[in-house]
Amino acid sequence: MSGQQRRALDEMLRHAPLDVGGDVAEARAVFHEMMTSIPLPPDVTTAPGHLGGVPVVTVDTPGSDPSRVLLYLHGGAYAIGSAADAAGLAADVSRRCGARAVCVDYRLAPEHPFPAAVEDAVAAYRALLDQAIPADRIAFVGESAGGGLTVATLVAAREAGLPQPASATVFSPWADLTVSGASATGKAHLDPALTPEALRTRARDYLARTPGTEPLASPVLADLTGLPPLLIQVGSHEILLDDAVRLAARAADHDVHVELQVWPQVPHVFQAFAALLDEADEALDSAAAFTRTHWSRAAKAAEGTASDATPNATPDAALQP
Repeated sequence: MSGQQRRALDEMLRHAPLDVGGDVAEARAVFHEMMTSIPLPPDVTTAPGHLGGVPVVTVDTPGSDPSRVLLYLHGGAYAIGSAADAAGLAADVSRRCGARAVCVDYRLAPEHPFPAAVEDAVAAYRALLDQAIPADRIAFVGESAGGGLTVATLVAAREAGLPQPASATVFSPWADLTVSGASATGKAHLDPALTPEALRTRARDYLARTPGTEPLASPVLADLTGLPPLLIQVGSHEILLDDAVRLAARAADHDVHVELQVWPQVPHVFQAFAALLDEADEALDSAAAFTRTHWSRAAKAAEGTASDATPNATPDAALQP
C-alpha cells in the first residue's frame, strides 16, 4: 500500500500548479490555496498575535501543555508561505507532542532579504524567554527553508548569549543557499516538487548582496558548536537530500547530538501528507518522540541542577558535639 501511496503523491506533486521559482505574487497565492484547501480539524484552534513585534499564529490542539512551546518556522524558499499556511502541519506536530505551536510569520524576500528572517525568528524566541518560558520547555521545528532558518536562528541565538532550547527538529531543510549539493542535480529527475533552478532564483531573492556562503544563510557552513539535540528528516527523492546529510555531518563534527532519518522514495516535506502517506505519519510520530524525550531529559537535568544548588538544611545546632 505504501508504494501505491508514494506513487500517487509523486503524481499529484508533479501536476501541482505551484511554480516555486516563478512570479512571487502568483506563487504566494497558489501556495496559500494549496496549503489551506483542506480545513483544519475542528478541534484545532488558531489565534494571531505578536512575539517581539513579529506576527505569529498560535496553534492549539486538545490536551496541549501550555507550559511547553513548539516554535515553528514555515517553509516556502524564504519568499512564499506564511504562519497561517503552516498551521495544518504545525497542528499535526502539536497534537503528537502535546504542546502548543507558535508559527512565526517572519518577513519574506525579496521585499525583506537576509538577515530579516533570522532577525524575526530570534526576536520571537527572545520574546518567549522574556515571558518567563524556560528554554528547556521550548523546542524548535522547521520545514524546508524554515529548517535551515531553524539552525541559523539557533546559531544567532547562541551568538546573542541566549540559552538554547531543549531540541530542534527540521524537515527537509534547505541549508545550503549555494545549491551546490550533489543531490541538487543527481536527484532532480526524482524530485516532483523542487528544481535547482527554482531554488537558485529564490536564493538570489533572499541573499540580495549577501554571498551564499554566509553561515547564517547556509548553516551547513556554520559553527554549530553548542546547539541542542537535532533531528533531521529528509526524503531520498529530494534535491535537498545532500543538504540534510551535510548538515548532520556538520553537527556531528561540532559535537552536537544529531539524528538523521532518510525516508526512502518520499518527496520534499513529506510529513505534510500524513493523510495520504503512511511514512508521513510514522515520521511525525518519530519527531514527536524525539521532542518529548529531550523535554524530559532537560527537565531531569534542571531538577538535578536545582537539587545540587540546594544548601544543606541541617540546623547548626545538630552539628554541635
